[in-house]
Amino acid sequence: MTEILAISGSLRHASTNTAALRTAAALAPDGTTVTLFQGLDSLPHFNPDRDVDPLPEPVTALRHAVSACDAVLFSTPEYAGTLPGSFKNLLDWMVGGTELNDRAVGWINTSPGIGRGSGATAALITVLHYVTANIIDDACVQVPIGREHVGLDGIVTDDSLRAQIILAVEALTAGIDSAS
Repeated sequence: MTEILAISGSLRHASTNTAALRTAAALAPDGTTVTLFQGLDSLPHFNPDRDVDPLPEPVTALRHAVSACDAVLFSTPEYAGTLPGSFKNLLDWMVGGTELNDRAVGWINTSPGIGRGSGATAALITVLHYVTANIIDDACVQVPIGREHVGLDGIVTDDSLRAQIILAVEALTAGIDSAS
């Protein structure tokens, strides 16, 4: 069984980024479980002085969730040309640990339009290289999801978009298998 932790960089309830990850969880192929991380909004502001044992409980929960999975699938919006502050805060808490080191990672950029979201993606790549995550290129995709593509249940309704999300999950799983 492959365990993928899905982390949304959005706090918005009706986020298309979170919808993409919910869809990945709902449609995960046999043998793969995708679990959506809950707790972005509970992480304290990063402070290197607090990045020591005992860690704040929400940070411990985050690091444990990453340690317990085989791969991480991110999806984040772009704010002001880069990562949203709350998501960057999550990543900052990951720098002090080793949980992302060599961990297979991918991302789904849901921004509609070519080139949109590229600032957030570039910033995410910088952090992931810094923590030596194993970026699975085929699991890093742009799937332009508009709000009109998300049902009341928070799942993407468009079949072609759903297929692209599942291809990213399958690529991430294949990347784990090839690195083993």
